Amino acid sequence: MDEHFAPQTDETPGLVARLERLVAQLPPGDPLRTEMLDMRSELAEREDIMDEARATIEKLEAVVHKVTAPANRIGTFLTAYPRFDEGRPTLLAQIIVGGSEYYCNVDPRLDARNFRRGTRVLVNEAFVIVGDLGYDRAGPVVKIGELLGPDRLRVGADVGQQSMIVYRSEILAKEKLKAGDEVRCDANFRVALEVLQRTEKNEYYLDSVPELPWEKVGGQHEAIGAIREAIEGPLLHPELYEKFHHATPKGFLLYGPPGCGKTLIGKATAWNLTQQLAAKSGKEMREFFMHIKGPEILNMWVGESERMVREIFTTAREKRREGYLPFIFIDEAESILGTRRAGRFAGILSTLVPMFCTEMDGLESLHDAVIIIASNRADLIDPAILRPGRIDRKIKVHRPTKEGAHEIYRIYLTPDLPYDPALLAEKGGAENVVEHLAARVIETQFAHRDENRFLSITLRSGRKETLYRGDLVSGALIASIVERAKGLAIKRALATGKDEGISESDLLISLDAEYHENDIFPPSDITEDWLHLIDHDSENVVKVAPFRRGAETAARAGSAVV
Repeated sequence: MDEHFAPQTDETPGLVARLERLVAQLPPGDPLRTEMLDMRSELAEREDIMDEARATIEKLEAVVHKVTAPANRIGTFLTAYPRFDEGRPTLLAQIIVGGSEYYCNVDPRLDARNFRRGTRVLVNEAFVIVGDLGYDRAGPVVKIGELLGPDRLRVGADVGQQSMIVYRSEILAKEKLKAGDEVRCDANFRVALEVLQRTEKNEYYLDSVPELPWEKVGGQHEAIGAIREAIEGPLLHPELYEKFHHATPKGFLLYGPPGCGKTLIGKATAWNLTQQLAAKSGKEMREFFMHIKGPEILNMWVGESERMVREIFTTAREKRREGYLPFIFIDEAESILGTRRAGRFAGILSTLVPMFCTEMDGLESLHDAVIIIASNRADLIDPAILRPGRIDRKIKVHRPTKEGAHEIYRIYLTPDLPYDPALLAEKGGAENVVEHLAARVIETQFAHRDENRFLSITLRSGRKETLYRGDLVSGALIASIVERAKGLAIKRALATGKDEGISESDLLISLDAEYHENDIFPPSDITEDWLHLIDHDSENVVKVAPFRRGAETAARAGSAVV
């Protein structure tokens, strides 16, 4: 028999199979056999069409089922707990969906041990986890208020939002977090997923401190001696201070005219004290010098300035725990710690000064941080800041004397600078040239001559005083004079193409130019403040007349009355 017409063995044969059986029973050559074979081909073709139609209908039914089925929920996975179901160990998952907590089963095709805290999971209508969607890349941002053990955080916004307790996700388990950091949470506010790099870091105020031994700070022996006695003693000999029950100072004020080295003394204090503590303990120690310019803290947004003050002190405490010696140096302190008076920033100062006082009260003397505030106008700082127990030492930084100015010139006129070859040959070496140049410029600068007169001051008693150039000298002024002299020597070297160096005339020309550019007298309505700024007592001054250098030396026609 032809194998094409072999009988079917299916238990429920179709029409084609039954027809094949009938054809097989007919003798060859029977006309009915041919007709039935044609009928079989037609039936087979129709059966194929029915199979394809049935498959298409099944696919459409599946699509309709998916479209009409309930949407899967997305939850946040917290943890998994083992349980025994009919003697077999399985895992029960704890999840958060829409703010509600559920304990649910996991699809057997998934391994719950691969889930991580904080990942998104797909939950069907029966609240069975059917998929792992990984970590979300978006979510609310909050700020850490407190670290609660190794796996929990207290978070919240700065103002107007209640604090919440959240878990750390596994990717943050070993992350070094601290109060004030910003983290991204899941949509349910249960898990912290990511720590964000802040646009303004806590180390924004960090300033580098160069190698700065006390010998590089010239003309301020009295101020240096006072601050060394106040700071070095308690930190280098704590046992002696404890024996006498002597309270160590908490903060220091450096005040005096601008340009006289207050910031330089602050940095020198940081460098020298750190070196001495490292030598005494035998351990490596680094300073953490936070140089805060007063106006940088002022902010128009409510609470922002106070937040920055809290952040500064928090950073200092953290760095101390890390082994650093933190220094909080606040420059232009009167701008943020001024008396709480009426004015543009009165509202800010009325809360900023108490905040600063509160943070200072929370410090344990010099053991947490060294606080140094500097100001040109200490009389404008709020008395609550300057009281004993907060700022315990007030150190005046005077204008350098003639001897002090000589020291500063020697610091800036170093022997390794190029000097006038003729002067080098005459004096026999760079050291002698430096001494000669410093002596000559000092002699000219401090001479009581007509060309050096700067101000004529009339007192209430009728007595007149004259301020000369030497009376208004500062370290910054001397540094600028030396820089001008270097510029003149460079200009001359470029013009001649020869080896040139700093000459005596370069320094004298620079001296004259520096005072000429700074011969700026303020309007009469702020003359009193200006006299305070140049460190002159304005109480008994009734008239001020600046001198002008011209064809003949004479007082300016106009005068200012205080």
